[in-house]
Amino acid sequence: MNAVIVTISDTRDEENDASGDLLVGLLTEFGATVMGKSIITDEKPLIQEKLTGLCESDEIDLVVTTGGTGFGPRDNTPEATRAVIEREALGIAEAMRRQSAEHTPMAMLSRGVCGIRGKTLVLNFPGSPKAVNECFEVVRPVLSHAIQVISGDTRHDHKNKN
Repeated sequence: MNAVIVTISDTRDEENDASGDLLVGLLTEFGATVMGKSIITDEKPLIQEKLTGLCESDEIDLVVTTGGTGFGPRDNTPEATRAVIEREALGIAEAMRRQSAEHTPMAMLSRGVCGIRGKTLVLNFPGSPKAVNECFEVVRPVLSHAIQVISGDTRHDHKNKN
């Protein structure tokens, strides 16, 4: 599984990208090959362009964004993601919010979207490292199978290794 992480923030840089760095570690530990990590601002057209480019690459199976999913006036990640994906993965987004809500009522304010474009899964994670950890634990059990099915392997007789 080849993954890319995109931090979406007007205030983060390489020195303080705690959630992006955490995702690199979590995905690497999971067994994914992290093909890159970038930080972009909360400009909707920029987010759309970045996500579209990554999804159009034949090499990327998974794009995980972090940040820009809240109620702030510059939180544009969900709208940009919806403009890029072809099919929503509502169950994943709902499961992430449900898990986070067990730890904080603020999870209700997360508007993250998950979906598929071509053969790439796109997951919007919140910007908080704590929430990133919680949400990753939710997707961990289904991530390999989701990527396999998106790639065209629809057999259900193989066991999920992770």
